[in-house]
Amino acid sequence: MGLFILKRIGVMLLTALCLTFVVFFLTNLYPNLEKLAKTQGNARMTDAEVSSWLDNNGYGAPMLVRYGEWLGVVPGWTRTDEETGEIRGRCIDFGDDPAEAPRFCGMLQGDLGYSTVSDDEVSNVVGGRLLLTGKLMGWVLIVMIPAALVVGVLAGMREGSRLDRTLSTASIATTATPEYVSGVIFIVLLASSTAGLSPWLTENGWIEGRTLFLGSARSAMEDITFWNFTLPVMTLALYGMGYIARMTRASMAEVMTAQYIRTARLKGVKFRTIVLKHALRNALIAPFTVIMLQIPWLLTGVVIVETLFNYNGFGWTLVQAASNNDIELLMSVSIVAVIVVLATQLISDIGYVYLNPRIRIS
Repeated sequence: MGLFILKRIGVMLLTALCLTFVVFFLTNLYPNLEKLAKTQGNARMTDAEVSSWLDNNGYGAPMLVRYGEWLGVVPGWTRTDEETGEIRGRCIDFGDDPAEAPRFCGMLQGDLGYSTVSDDEVSNVVGGRLLLTGKLMGWVLIVMIPAALVVGVLAGMREGSRLDRTLSTASIATTATPEYVSGVIFIVLLASSTAGLSPWLTENGWIEGRTLFLGSARSAMEDITFWNFTLPVMTLALYGMGYIARMTRASMAEVMTAQYIRTARLKGVKFRTIVLKHALRNALIAPFTVIMLQIPWLLTGVVIVETLFNYNGFGWTLVQAASNNDIELLMSVSIVAVIVVLATQLISDIGYVYLNPRIRIS
């Protein structure tokens, strides 16, 4: 098992290296750098002035050299101002002594650079936004996974029954409904003071406020409550729940037709015991992989929901970084997403082996 994990980690690191270079290459194409120069300098810059600005700010070196600087395996660039004699560089902060500055300052050293829009360290921006999205993801997983497994198991226990058809139809409907559609429906039905259920509930005195839930999750960035966090959680959980439930149902239906299940039923074992002790564990192997794949989807797929509910998390930051051409921030956000995807795949592989010991590790 240890050798298996080491091999997987090696493949993960190699994949991460390749993907980070691809992301670095795409975000550092010349049109993006030209736009950055004109945004930070002057919109009427000539081509010569753009080239001079890029060279003075460390963007004039070859792509591989700049990637090595960003990664932290190549010494950071330094420039000396011809007029003032001031030494600037990637590893030299404002006001620091250049002689005491480190030679390497990249991702491996924990230095992700500065955001050109917020003028703050990228690590601070990404860390704070990632924490906000992590809270949203956590509540979504808490709601989504148990509900999806229950629906899938109930539907798969008796394939073809009325309960199976009802739950399967509902699962397909939730998966086929995009988040921006279900989110708007929830806002209209539950968070509008002029339409939906809220006016009726207010007239009957069943709720104290004007709406049952809050249509904006802005206040949840400071203090999460049932009132301001329910709708974004419901929107994401409902969309992902249908997919997991369908996979669980298909896996459960296949297990229930296995020979050892038939033997147990012929022996007179209670149906509940068959489901809980014999079928459930084997039926959870395929859904486990699907559940792990929901984590990277939640990390980058919350863009619409965070925008819809005004919740400035990780997905919102990704959109803002791309819109504002904030290269350092866009790079870091993309790399975090890559790392999360690879880490969840590693956890999925390890968990898959534990759930099914019959799988041979070679």
